[in-house]
Amino acid sequence: MVAASSMNMKTTLFCLFIVGFVSCAKHDDKFYMPGEWEPHDAVWLGWEDESLQFYPSVVTLIKGLTPHVMVKVAVSSDSLLQVAKDYLKQQGVDSTKIRFYLMQGDRYWIRDHGAAFLVNTKGELAVADFSWNAYGYPGWLKEKYNDNPDSIQKYLKLRSEKIRQTGSVDSLMAVAEGAKILKTSIKHEGGAIEVNGKGTLILCEATVLQRNPERTKEEIENAFKKVLGVTNIIWLKKGLADDPLHFFRRITGHYVGGGTGGHTDEFVRFANPTTIMLAWVNEDEKDANPINKMNYERMNENLKILEQSTDQDGKPFKIIKVPLPDLLVKKVIARENIGKTEITFDMKPSSFALSEAPHDGDSLLRVPASSYMNYLVTNGVVVLPTYTYMGSSKDKEEQVRKIFLDQFPGRQLVFLDAMPQNWEGGGIHCSTQQQPRKK
Repeated sequence: MVAASSMNMKTTLFCLFIVGFVSCAKHDDKFYMPGEWEPHDAVWLGWEDESLQFYPSVVTLIKGLTPHVMVKVAVSSDSLLQVAKDYLKQQGVDSTKIRFYLMQGDRYWIRDHGAAFLVNTKGELAVADFSWNAYGYPGWLKEKYNDNPDSIQKYLKLRSEKIRQTGSVDSLMAVAEGAKILKTSIKHEGGAIEVNGKGTLILCEATVLQRNPERTKEEIENAFKKVLGVTNIIWLKKGLADDPLHFFRRITGHYVGGGTGGHTDEFVRFANPTTIMLAWVNEDEKDANPINKMNYERMNENLKILEQSTDQDGKPFKIIKVPLPDLLVKKVIARENIGKTEITFDMKPSSFALSEAPHDGDSLLRVPASSYMNYLVTNGVVVLPTYTYMGSSKDKEEQVRKIFLDQFPGRQLVFLDAMPQNWEGGGIHCSTQQQPRKK
């Protein structure tokens, strides 16, 4: 009887061990996206010949990164690869410290179309391979041409091959790094992924639902949980007013601009697993201009959602308000006769949605997607934009400096001019993609 009892106990313990081992093994196999503040093996950049105005700030960015992390640059052709190497050499950058990759279809904004890297505790690397539809381009065409099917099909056909090629870059990056590919049909961009590395993801309805009009929220959430390894999703409503969907949009009145339609890396970021930074307009600034008022209302709505949200363990977040720079605008003219090689901030009326298009000769106020939130944190350094030279408040930028020193202790802060990127709807974060260190 005692022997039988002992045997049963041994069998039970053995079964518990096997169950525990299998459970741990499954947990070890699970891929997830680490917080951006965790160690990186590399930071990726894209290089594009249509973005010559970005080159000076890219050089500054590379010089700020190379003492801290390996830089990898993707280019779409052999000729462009040589252009990149020659330019960097002219600017005093040692290109031997940079790894170059030939990837057809690549473009400058590698955060959005490039690989969203994942890791697991077994020391493996993976990539979340989202579908790519060029920032909801089909939906934008429907809006731009008042749902005219002929116009929609015409312009979709013109860009379909480029969209297909660009959509394969994330998987090419995975192959280059020997990473597993976790594919999903959900359409999404990397600049709209914000994770705390512990299981919580922040999404913005304005972008995610526009990209996936045929999907329910439940379908979208299930897909994100599967490929990013998250368990908890927070939905915010809208991004910044100066980040409208596509080029060009009439934001309000004579204020115009272009962008992604609400990427999270413009307005909300995790500083650590329990702290969220939110772009902010103070009440005493909200009536300074219509853009401030729109951002004040949108960020207050997002703040209320965040205050009522919890992390993956049911705990509330600490929320820090980060000032937006003062509104920066350029007076421009709407004119159709802009040459292909002409460098100008003027805009063609035909580039607008039909219902929003200005008349030829109209004066407009062009707004950049300027925000301190479009920063990159990597090994030992945080790279973020500066706006004081453009006339924005020095006091605000000093507040921002103190916030970042407090939230990212032990890291050097590197401020650089990202206005060329801002005018095109992006910034430093959009221009980069981190490759996390394997566990």
